[in-house]
Amino acid sequence: MTESVIGIDVGGTFTDLVLLNADGRITLGKVPSTPADQSIGIMTGIRATAPDLPALKRIAHGTTVSTNALLQGRGGPVAMVTTSGFRDTIEIGRTRRMLPSVYDPSFVRPPPLVPRPLRFEVAERMLGDGSTLTPLDEDAVVAAARQIEGHARAVAVCFLHSWLDPRHERRAAELLRAALPGIYVTASADVIPEFREYERFSTAIVNAFLLPVMDRYLAGLDQALTEAGCGGRLVTMSSAGGTLDIQTVRRLPVRTILSGPAGGVAGALWVANAAGVENFITCDMGGTSTDVCVIERGRPSLVSETAFAGYPLKGLQYDINTVGAGGGSIADAEADGILKVGPQSAGADPGPAGYGRGGTDATVTDANLVLGRLGAERHLGGSIAPDRVLAAAAVARLAGRLNLGPDELAEGILRLAVARMAGAIRAISVEKGRDPADFALIPFGGAGAMYGCDLAEELGMNDVLVPICPGNLSALGLLASDQRQELVRTCVRALDRLDDGELAGLIAVQEAEGKSLPLLADLPAARMRFEHALDMRFARQAFEITVPLPTDVTTRDELRSRFLDQYRQLYGHVDPSGAIEIVTLRTMAIGVMDKPVPQPMTAGTGNPAAIANRAVRLRDKVTDWPIFDRARLGFGDRFNGPAIVEEANATTVVLPDWSVAVDRWGNLRLSRRT
Repeated sequence: MTESVIGIDVGGTFTDLVLLNADGRITLGKVPSTPADQSIGIMTGIRATAPDLPALKRIAHGTTVSTNALLQGRGGPVAMVTTSGFRDTIEIGRTRRMLPSVYDPSFVRPPPLVPRPLRFEVAERMLGDGSTLTPLDEDAVVAAARQIEGHARAVAVCFLHSWLDPRHERRAAELLRAALPGIYVTASADVIPEFREYERFSTAIVNAFLLPVMDRYLAGLDQALTEAGCGGRLVTMSSAGGTLDIQTVRRLPVRTILSGPAGGVAGALWVANAAGVENFITCDMGGTSTDVCVIERGRPSLVSETAFAGYPLKGLQYDINTVGAGGGSIADAEADGILKVGPQSAGADPGPAGYGRGGTDATVTDANLVLGRLGAERHLGGSIAPDRVLAAAAVARLAGRLNLGPDELAEGILRLAVARMAGAIRAISVEKGRDPADFALIPFGGAGAMYGCDLAEELGMNDVLVPICPGNLSALGLLASDQRQELVRTCVRALDRLDDGELAGLIAVQEAEGKSLPLLADLPAARMRFEHALDMRFARQAFEITVPLPTDVTTRDELRSRFLDQYRQLYGHVDPSGAIEIVTLRTMAIGVMDKPVPQPMTAGTGNPAAIANRAVRLRDKVTDWPIFDRARLGFGDRFNGPAIVEEANATTVVLPDWSVAVDRWGNLRLSRRT
């Protein structure tokens, strides 16, 4: 390393920081998040973790601004300009429901982000072969601008078949910007140039909805960094697992919907690669939610189409499943007297009752304090002193409403939280033909390591790897990530009719475009890489699978073989003689960054001594559990559960029948003894 860089992960309760110094040393930081303005918490954390601000050369951050804006409806308002006859496309949608609500009888589709009075039609028409049927009526675009003025903060331009030829969209966007200064304008072909109008229109509208919020936030953060004397380059984590430059994010905020969770997956990949673990499931539990993802053979699951808050989105991203179960998840009683946990969260302000910041609701964290799994001796995040008395009072109030004992209720709260998290993991494993027992579990986040053994037992898993600095792993993942931006080109071709050299030509065009992207502009050729994939399908099927494409695979027979292999793996059967189509070429432009280097740990004694004991209630029994200080553990140290391992920003609960071994890189390797 020749420069210092910092990774910042903004969570619902805490903002985590990891400073990688120029000499390779790592400094951890954690401060309470500031939901009203995330930049305040970020700047507080930077000043506390990196006193020498001018020495910072890169600031990589994961943010939930776009996520929260879409969930809470705080973007927009948005107007839409579209081809005559197509303004109701976003409301008609498709006959199929979007997962995960396909079998939910209570599911109600969210209202369109653009109300019907703000959808404007103009005469223009591109045909499916890319030719022009009707030229763009520029006067109609200007007339639409006059009606939009004063009613919207952003406009999405969504024309039919613009993925083939975006000229009409871009000209309309140009006219709207001239007529509506100060209004954000986005063209669908500049967001996601792929076919299928409904999904493309929806993605462009979500992007427009987020533009005012994200642009204001990033501009303010960039200004705060500059005023503080930090001359480093600000980059933001994307949903696809790489960082994007600030100019791109301010133009395409839709690519940051999973910015925060993606950093955790990247951190787990970095740890697992050093530890030699290829198949694992991540479990990132923070104060508000839990995010899970499957990694097979060292590659995270990716999807090119998903839905968020009920709105279809196109674009490559990690296949992350999220549930509302975190340390701050509030426990309450349903009207019929049944206990529920989450998805409402106490968040960062006021937080759980045990934080002593004014919270009165019983939360998952309060239950852990009551049961002794979480100690009151260490300050959480370096600044919050847990108060077991306040936590017990909150749990007791709810227990009284449910006619339960406080300890009994606390155990029930934890069982429900574990059940919600286990359900999220089953959705991406069992429900997709994967046996969790074939994977290791990597729990992290401020609360994840407390439930590693509980989840493993619930799911029949035998191995748990608690990584180094689990409470800050998402921030570390930001430092372990390259700069990445996806380029897509829909190019429907029958595989049997693909001309020799045609695919190589398309790839060359994509790579030339990638080299002109801002994220690669200042990098030497040696730091540029490109990864390619093809969306392929059997002819007459409606949807595709994404097939990674090594650079040496270009012949039709090789492409057929790779598609058939992946199709068989996904669905268990395949028609080897079926006609195959190529639909979309995906190119990931990568700018290779310096990354942290795993540091071997000093050997321990093999039989570490506990620093204390604490009474812990488990399954209706209270016993004394040894407490270990993780900072005092070394390579080769081993001990058996039950036990608790405490460190600055996380706690690991080791259940009975589990053993612990510290590996060469400082990770805790938990294994079931029975």
